[in-house]
Amino acid sequence: MLKKLIYVIAKENHSEKDIKEILLAHSEVKFVSLVGIDLAGNDTDERIPIEIFLDDISGFAKGAIQTDGSSVVLPGIATLNNAKTDMLADFDCNWFIDYNYENIDPETNFPVGTLKIPCVLIHNSIPVDSRSVLKKSVECFKTNLLNLLKEYPSALASFDFSYEDIDEMLLTSATELEFWVKTPNDKADIEELSTSQVLKEQYWSKTKGNVRTALEQTLSLMACYGFEPEMGHKEVGGVKAQIGEDGSLTHIMEQLELDWKYSDVLQSADNELFVRNLVKETFRRNSLDVTFLAKPVHDVAGSGEHTHIGITVKLKSGKRINLFTSTKKHFLSIFGYASAMGILKNYEVINPFVSATNDSLRRLKPGFEAPVCIVTSLGHSVDVPSRNRSILLALIRDLDNPLATRFELRSPCPHTNTYLALSTLYMTMLDGITYAITNKKNEDDLLKELSKAPGEDSDYLEKSRAYRSEEDVFEFYTDEQRSEYFGKAPKTIYENLGTLEEYPEKLDVLKVSGVFTTSIINSFKMAITTRWVTEINNRILNDYATEIRKAKMIHIPENALDLDLANWQKINDLRHSIMKDTYSKTSLFTKIKEASKVENYDELSALQIQLDSDMEELRMYYTNYKKNLLDI
Repeated sequence: MLKKLIYVIAKENHSEKDIKEILLAHSEVKFVSLVGIDLAGNDTDERIPIEIFLDDISGFAKGAIQTDGSSVVLPGIATLNNAKTDMLADFDCNWFIDYNYENIDPETNFPVGTLKIPCVLIHNSIPVDSRSVLKKSVECFKTNLLNLLKEYPSALASFDFSYEDIDEMLLTSATELEFWVKTPNDKADIEELSTSQVLKEQYWSKTKGNVRTALEQTLSLMACYGFEPEMGHKEVGGVKAQIGEDGSLTHIMEQLELDWKYSDVLQSADNELFVRNLVKETFRRNSLDVTFLAKPVHDVAGSGEHTHIGITVKLKSGKRINLFTSTKKHFLSIFGYASAMGILKNYEVINPFVSATNDSLRRLKPGFEAPVCIVTSLGHSVDVPSRNRSILLALIRDLDNPLATRFELRSPCPHTNTYLALSTLYMTMLDGITYAITNKKNEDDLLKELSKAPGEDSDYLEKSRAYRSEEDVFEFYTDEQRSEYFGKAPKTIYENLGTLEEYPEKLDVLKVSGVFTTSIINSFKMAITTRWVTEINNRILNDYATEIRKAKMIHIPENALDLDLANWQKINDLRHSIMKDTYSKTSLFTKIKEASKVENYDELSALQIQLDSDMEELRMYYTNYKKNLLDI
């Protein structure tokens, strides 16, 4: 059946004639859905009968469909009194068919399909969606870089081509998707998961039962869609499943990763969005829950979504040249060094778009191979590629394949809005490249500046900071040194968003050519702030309350020793301090609710830090208390 279905209508086949021929030959495709991406990264999903689309294909490119913009995340832009938003189909990208394998078309005996068409969201004649921001950033990068190369031809001196030889500038990207899978309603045994992680019992081990089936089905479907999957495997998190009475696996709790081939930047973001939905539905059909939370289980490895970025030039001869690869005895070319410098210097205004949820910041903690420092690694020598997993921006090099040279940003997670994240990366890369080319810097100049020590003067990077380390930054530096050399990591979403105001000169880098407008930035800040406050009050406090209530006294009083009584007293005092009000004392929970109500976000941020610290302490006390009891 898989071979008889159509999965993609490629952008080369978007003439009205081709579209009609393809869809009329596949009557199982019964609906069309325009996919707009709001500023929180949510995608729209609706069902429009395919006949309506076939009757007015050109109209869909002009905004034949409208939506209520106040129903998606565009605060301050699409308001209740001005909510109408046009949805313009994007004809310059691949369209995918999303099949419902639980709804079989009786005429064809195939699953019913929905044609998913990425679109632009237009409000008051202005694009306001995440895809539009990425499209503008790509256009801005290409235009400005080509102009720079034309004005400063010496920038290409180390390459064997000139500006006149360039046919096209290609920006490429790829993501790696990690996620947790479990049987519904099963709860995590944190200590068991943590122990398994330390012992590396799950990493690269064999998948079994319905997890294996779902993973294999996902990889097969990805191939059908042309995503060119490269690997699916177990990640570090997880525990051994159990066998139920019927022989099936139960109590499944494990972490998986999927990798697939790179594409151009916008298509890569579209691909990742579709793969996420494909994973959810495929695993659900196998009675498995999937979560893309960055840190679904406390004290256990979270899920990342490492994002790879590169720049390639296609020459008129058809040859492709990786602009990051040096033709000299260097780690990188001028463009590679400058791109890294642009990202690292301006990362304070990138991070709000990369780490925009409470969950995402919980993952970025020392000890879990997740980055907390604004730092890169190039390698100890040009002949030995770096394998440092403790840094933010990794340089990926294959000495036998110059086209493979790229950067890997290690901080994104599955809930990162990839469209906005990629936009910030390419805008800041352009800033670094502009500095290097206009100041006629060579590879030696840039390597020296990128490798500078804290306090050493530099023309572009900040004097007080360091930006490169070949050491394990978690082991080699103290907490104080990491903060001093590489910048202080934000502890809350409010702290992270604050950098957009703290560094106006860096924010201006994102605004070049109107890529990120003040309106878009303010709307994003409003959306993320609202989500931050709502998650704390309606999800985090509820989850913590459940956890606190489960931390009950379990010792038998007559058998308890003084240490048991003392342990329990510390626990109970902390439980009351966090959650329970009295006439004379206000609990931490109530203080948080009051700060939220009056929008005192400085106070709320400080209280959230205290709450997380107190909960860590409570968990530690309760674990030690239970371990000391013989009779429960």
